[in-house]
Amino acid sequence: MKKTFFYLLASVVVATSCQKSSLTEMPASGNENISNTEAPLSRKCASYEVLQQQLASDPGLASRMQAIDEFTTRFEKNPSMNRLVNGVIEIPVVVNVLYKTAAQNISDAQIATQIAVLNADFAATNSDISLTPSTFASVLAGNTNVRFVLSKVNRKSTTKTSWSTNDAVKKTASGGLDPTTPTTTLNLWCCNLGNGILGYAQFPGGSSATDGVVIDDNAFGSTGTVTAPYNKGRTATHEVGHWLNLRHIWGDATCGNDLVGDTPLHNTANYGCPATGHRSTCTGAPIEMTMNYMDYTDDACMYMFSAGQKTRMQALFAVGGARNSFAQP
Repeated sequence: MKKTFFYLLASVVVATSCQKSSLTEMPASGNENISNTEAPLSRKCASYEVLQQQLASDPGLASRMQAIDEFTTRFEKNPSMNRLVNGVIEIPVVVNVLYKTAAQNISDAQIATQIAVLNADFAATNSDISLTPSTFASVLAGNTNVRFVLSKVNRKSTTKTSWSTNDAVKKTASGGLDPTTPTTTLNLWCCNLGNGILGYAQFPGGSSATDGVVIDDNAFGSTGTVTAPYNKGRTATHEVGHWLNLRHIWGDATCGNDLVGDTPLHNTANYGCPATGHRSTCTGAPIEMTMNYMDYTDDACMYMFSAGQKTRMQALFAVGGARNSFAQP
């Protein structure tokens, strides 16, 4: 359906943050005590700003990211490199809850719904996958063979009103919580994110000291404090997709490249719930895969990964892959 693989430094998204406001681009750094009063209108991202900040602070990051993509290409050409343990990668998950108010201290039940959503979405057992248009039936990922197991919940009361994307939430010294064994554990931070941000993730190749995913407490799970249209746990599915090396489906550029061969070219991000059959104006005018988890549509209107995205994820766990430590028995 698309695209010759190419590598551009500008497309290396090291960390990405998705917003729930359509008003402004969020600052990539700064005071974490930001108000969070903007209405949740649509997802937005400031990946370019975050990219520049990460590249400036870690000069070796670009080459590490390039090496990961080159390894992924080799994996795609040689499926025998796939060495899943018993066919499934079980990823321990630690949830770090930072709260100022009682509502922000989300319940164990709400956390459990998020783990359940991740497992359903990554195993393709989510009920809404049946809505997939026939156009994309042949490229459905099916079970990605990635399973998430809740290991521990850490809770910390804080005086901070809200947090930004400067990773303070991931650092005990800055009032947050350090990640737990990040080379073998997926850390999720749940907190009140400022500036209407829904969440952000770190791609493979970044520092283990900040590895993981941050999710706003009003978009974490599918019950409790969640707020429509981000009330089905798909913010975490999207961000964990980034953590597993998936790019935005439009490649963060007009008709850009997400480095996956079976996803169609998109003009840009889609929002809300687009009508089925919407076509891009990119080469070939393909029908856009707006229901893909790596687009920006509402939770109720994203419900699939592609087979190519599955392969890209699995490359991380192969011998020599960037997250192979997670595949060890």
